[in-house]
Formats: sequence, structure tokens, C-alpha cells
Amino acid sequence: MWPPDPDPDPDPEPAGSSRPGPAVPGLRALLPARAFLCSLKGRLLLAESGLSFITFICYVASSASAFLTAPLLEFLLALFFLFADAMQLNDKWQGLCWPMMDFLRCVTAALIYFAISITAVAKYSDGASKAAGVFGFFATIVFAIDFYLIFNDVAKFLKQGDSADETTAHKTEEENSDSDSD
Repeated sequence: MWPPDPDPDPDPEPAGSSRPGPAVPGLRALLPARAFLCSLKGRLLLAESGLSFITFICYVASSASAFLTAPLLEFLLALFFLFADAMQLNDKWQGLCWPMMDFLRCVTAALIYFAISITAVAKYSDGASKAAGVFGFFATIVFAIDFYLIFNDVAKFLKQGDSADETTAHKTEEENSDSDSD
């Protein structure tokens, strides 16, 4: 077998016994952690990428093939954000505003999916176009849930920042007013 085993086992073990092998490096290192995939954000990103891929395949097989670019791009973007979140690139590349990019991706995806799904269901009569429209509506819902949750997280973060800024501004006003009264 290739590559050759650097540590060949001179005595093969019986078939009934098993010993733990070394961790498999390589492609497995690129897979997201199981804990992230079980989280809400991980599930949403998996659902977004899965629905986008299914919608893309349906548009490829339909007479509404003019719409296949949007699901393909959304599939690729969802995969990118899945791996970016799983590999914690937002901590490594802090120059980018990751929540805002994710929010804009979800908002535009929901709007585009909604528009092309309505058109695919209303204008085209073949089954693949109808299926693509239905999966597009499901994708619209998943993207809308995702941008709603992102919006709530960002709003909560901004409120915490505003309250801290208000308290420091209020303290400096009090200090300034006390010094003026002397």
C-alpha cells in the first residue's frame, strides 16, 4: 500500500482484537468540529448549504436554468462561512467585520431566493422548476432565521457597548460639572 507504513507491525493481531490507531491527519483536519456542527449556527449553515445545493441541482435539471447561478453562489458562500466559523477565522482575521458580512449574506440570499422561487413556481411549468421553487422557499426561511438571529446578537452587543459608553460619558460629565462649580 502507498504510502508505506513507517512502523510496520511485525505480528498482526487476531481479527477479534482491536487497538486504537493513530489519529488520521490530512483531510480530516479540514472537517469542522462536531461540537460546532451540533450548535445552532452550525446547523443553520449546514441547512443553508444543503438547501442551496439541492436548489442548484433542481435548477440545472429544469427549464428555469437561468436561475442556477444564485443557488450555486449561495452554496459556496455558505460553505465558506461554515468552514470560516468552524476554523475560527473570525478570531484570526479581525480586520473583517464577520457578523456584518454574514448578516448581509443572509439578507441578500433570503431576498434573492424569495424572488427567484416566486418566478420559478409562477412562470415555469416543469416539475424540476416547481421543486427548485419549493426548495428555494425553504432556503428563504432558513436564511431569514439566520439573519434574524445574527441581527439579535449584533443588537445585543451594540446595546452593551452603548450602555458602557453612556456610563463613562455620564461620569465625565459629572466630573466636569463638579470642577466648574468650584
